[in-house]
This record gives sequence, structure tokens and C-alpha cells, in this order.
Amino acid sequence: MNLIVEALTWLFAPTQWQGKDSLALLLGQQLLFTVVSVAIAAIVAVPVGWAIGHTGRGREVAVAIAGVARAVPSFGLLVLLVLLLGVLHKPEAAVISFVLLAIPSLLAGAYSGFEAIDRQVIDAARAMGMTERQILWRVEVPLGLPLLLGGLRAAVLQVVATVTIAAYIGLGGLGLPIITGLSLRRYDEVLGGAILVAALALVLDGLLALAQRAAVPTGLRAGLADRGTARRRAVPAPA
Repeated sequence: MNLIVEALTWLFAPTQWQGKDSLALLLGQQLLFTVVSVAIAAIVAVPVGWAIGHTGRGREVAVAIAGVARAVPSFGLLVLLVLLLGVLHKPEAAVISFVLLAIPSLLAGAYSGFEAIDRQVIDAARAMGMTERQILWRVEVPLGLPLLLGGLRAAVLQVVATVTIAAYIGLGGLGLPIITGLSLRRYDEVLGGAILVAALALVLDGLLALAQRAAVPTGLRAGLADRGTARRRAVPAPA
């Protein structure tokens, strides 16, 4: 309990939020690496996932690639890329590592969102004379968006937690107080940095959860609510 109090005292001390290597600066670096990496991963993975979901081809290859990407240890990959690219390109090495970490979740969210759509809806759209492009943007993308945002949530959480290892190669972020605290045996600093990382992850997850819920089309949300109401009415009241 004393350690938690000491960690919170360290975390909320005004001196920690001012000057060089302040928590505000480290927080900004953590967010910057997360946003840039996930954005690049989305540019790569989402179109590929949509193409797989729309055509139904290449799913096995995508699953295999995603599995390999998940199996690669991020820290080992980061060190390897730094050695290959050189110390002048450490930010690029870090971003590549985090992009590879984010791609599997985004790819899965993109194609599974399309696969979850009732085929009768797609057939009805074609029967109405809609082109494949119109089906993609007016039917599949809106209906598949909630699952895509679910993949985005998973990717953001994975990346924002893993960005802490960037401090090991001198790129800052919220891993810096954790590493510094370990070397100095300042465990209040270690725990304070960990609490801040966890709090940031929870805030981002909460915001994306709200976005995912808002992305569900109104008609589909109403249909799910009606089904839930019908189910509750069908359950007999206890004697």
C-alpha cells in the first residue's frame, strides 16, 4: 500500500510534469508513436482486408501472415531493425516494429467485418442494380465498420503498451521512467510510469469503444434491441 501511495505522489508531483523529460513530453511521445504506427498500419491493412472480405479470396494467406506477425517478438524485432538500419534511423525502426504489431488486428477487423454481413443483404443490393463499388462503399463498409473499429481498438491497445520499449533505444515515451526507476531502484517511479501507461490505454480503449458503438447503423441497432426485447418476453416469469 505504501508503494502505491508513493507512486501516486511521484506521479502527481508538479515537478514531474515540467522541464526536460517531463511526463507531459513523454506522454506526447507515447501518443505520437502510437498514432503514427497505427495510421500507417491502417493504410496497409484495411484496403487489403476489405479486398479479402469483398472478394472472399486470400483469407488463408492473410491469416497465415497475421499469425507470423503476431509471433514475432516486438523487442527483438526492434533491436534487429536498429542494428540493420543504424542508430540514425532508430525512430523508423521503432515505427516499423509497431506497424507490424498493429497490422494483424486491423487486417482481421477489416475482413471479418465484411464476412459477418448477411449474404442476403449483398444479394439484395446486387438485385437492386448496385455496382460492386456501390456495394462496397454503401453496404459493406458501413456494416463492417463496427468490427473494423474493434480491430482498431485491439491494435491501439497493443501498440500503446508496446511503445514503452522505445525507451530502451533512447526514443523516450512512458517507458523511460520505468527503465530509469529500475536502474535506480526507484520502484515508486516504476509503478507510477506503469500506472500512467495503463491509464492511457484505458482512456484510449474507452474512446474507441464509444466510437465502435456509435458506428453500428441505427437500423441494425434497433433490430438488435427488438430481438433482445422479444427474447426477454419469451422467457417465462418465475413461479
